[in-house]
Amino acid sequence: MTGTGNCTGICTGRVAVVTGAGRGLGRAHALALAAEGAAVVVNDLGVAPDGAGASAGPAQQVADEIRAIGGRAVAHTGDITTTDGAASLITTALDAFGRLDALVNNAGFLRDRMLVNLDEDDWDAVIRVHLKGHFLPLRHAAAHWRAEAKAGRTPDARIINTGSGAGLLGSVGQGNYSAAKAGIIGLTLVAAAELAPYGVQINALAPAARTRMTERTFAATMATPAAGEFDAMAPENVSPLVVWLASADSAGVTGRVFEAEAGRITVMEGWRPGPTADKGTRWTPTEAGESTRKLLAAAEAPQPVYGAR
Repeated sequence: MTGTGNCTGICTGRVAVVTGAGRGLGRAHALALAAEGAAVVVNDLGVAPDGAGASAGPAQQVADEIRAIGGRAVAHTGDITTTDGAASLITTALDAFGRLDALVNNAGFLRDRMLVNLDEDDWDAVIRVHLKGHFLPLRHAAAHWRAEAKAGRTPDARIINTGSGAGLLGSVGQGNYSAAKAGIIGLTLVAAAELAPYGVQINALAPAARTRMTERTFAATMATPAAGEFDAMAPENVSPLVVWLASADSAGVTGRVFEAEAGRITVMEGWRPGPTADKGTRWTPTEAGESTRKLLAAAEAPQPVYGAR
């Protein structure tokens, strides 16, 4: 695609699928991938911020936008939290462009409540769209790539999952969302190990950006800056890392979790053994408590939960 400024064509010849690509981060990722030469399947169900309703408009609009500037794109408006919808997402890429190289799992919505007010339906809906909505596209893409590898055509494939700081640290009022995002991190680690023999690399990203999901929840942080100032919370700031992770240039990078916002990229380092005590035999409860107090005093203090008071 021409006329794209500082673009280098890092994804030329590759085909990428982006879920939740009708608005916000997903739209920014789809446009950035197209600008770098990828053909893009733009998936979006076109729902409201709480998951209500549906519209084909957002996905089609982004696909049209990509084509209008010389890129290749098709819209997909199926529900990727269903087996049929996720399967058709992968089929759409293969039918339209003949291959699949990268899957960016990004779709999601919020139904924020404090835990004592969180209904079962709101729990199920958020777990479904975030966690199941990552698993099903991943599973169908992985099945395709495994078949390719077994046929002697080992792919150079990528999956980028979307986590959140809420899944890494927790977020007050977002128990369902935090649990789903933490689950995505666990899924990423397992998938990276299981799919490595088939030429698939899988990483997760915890972005911070202005979207429909964040501009009200974190209104002060997400406020638009004054004219001429760097817009630190623009979704487009996150997309360069997504594009690189989707490209062949990211060879050897898998099973990692990154934070990305503004001009900052951080490699997140997860659970690992800290201070340890071993008695060599069973503790009494009092002994266990005394030893644990000493271990906690020697350990790093946890980071605060988002929104904790």
